[in-house]
Amino acid sequence: MKKLSVSELAKLYGYSRQAIYTHINKGNLSKGSDGLIDFTEALRVFGEPKKKDTTVNQSQSINSQTLTEVDLLKRQVDILEKQLNQAVQRENQSLERESFYQEQIEAMQRLLEAPKTNMTTFTDQKPSQDITTDPRSEPEPKDDGLTTPEQTENKRIPVPEHVEPEQPKRGFWSRFFRPYD
Repeated sequence: MKKLSVSELAKLYGYSRQAIYTHINKGNLSKGSDGLIDFTEALRVFGEPKKKDTTVNQSQSINSQTLTEVDLLKRQVDILEKQLNQAVQRENQSLERESFYQEQIEAMQRLLEAPKTNMTTFTDQKPSQDITTDPRSEPEPKDDGLTTPEQTENKRIPVPEHVEPEQPKRGFWSRFFRPYD
């Protein structure tokens, strides 16, 4: 019988060489030791070759091949556009995060650089006295921290006269074996 190469078989049936190799790899079609394919094998797998004009078949296979390649390329472009949009969104989020943290750092640096000698909180401040509305004539002395304040009367906490000694702590097992000690 007649033997054909892969490219001749592809032209005869209007398939691509890759499709023929796929059938060979799957085991549907076998090649001889010389690398050629027996025509009877091709008839068994693909059936009778079409007797139509080969130029029409070639143009149809080329058109279908280019259409599938165009579709594949369009899908790849769509995927790449989605990935680009996601990357831009992540970049924007990271820039927002970076600016937020930068503001936090600047605020902390301003707090660290603030003068520490005159730091008082709102609760530490005493209201200033207005002489016109306050009947007291003498303002309270301010504590500047350089002199020792005058001693005021010490208020002592009363200590009870009799204090019972604490019992020694007992271990875990002594609670079971000597419960009334």
